[in-house]
Amino acid sequence: SKVGIRGIDTTSYLVKDVGRAKKFYSDLFGFEPTLEFGVGAEWTFPSGETFGIVNPPGSPWEKSGGVHFGVDDIKAAVAQCQANGIEFEDDAKIYETPGCFLAFALDSEGNSLILHTLKPERLGKA
Repeated sequence: SKVGIRGIDTTSYLVKDVGRAKKFYSDLFGFEPTLEFGVGAEWTFPSGETFGIVNPPGSPWEKSGGVHFGVDDIKAAVAQCQANGIEFEDDAKIYETPGCFLAFALDSEGNSLILHTLKPERLGKA
């Protein structure tokens, strides 16, 4: 990049209730936030990516979406999420694209999240 962009450091969702969303994502990820800052929290994964939630004072909530959370086994991940009461769109259908498998769910705030598994050939395992 001419600007010097080297990647994405953090992506965040707007939330209505930080406490409720913090519990949802801590349960989903299996660990507590690595950073908390009053109006939000962040979880940094061992690979370095960071996901955050934020409720900026005076800002209206708008639905967020688009983050693909990588899982090794999408069928098992969808089943576990359903067992934990997580709501899915399209009856938890798993979609296949040329490069991956996807399932679309909703968080505690109504934001969209995507469970995502790359196909082996995209991981160099074909």
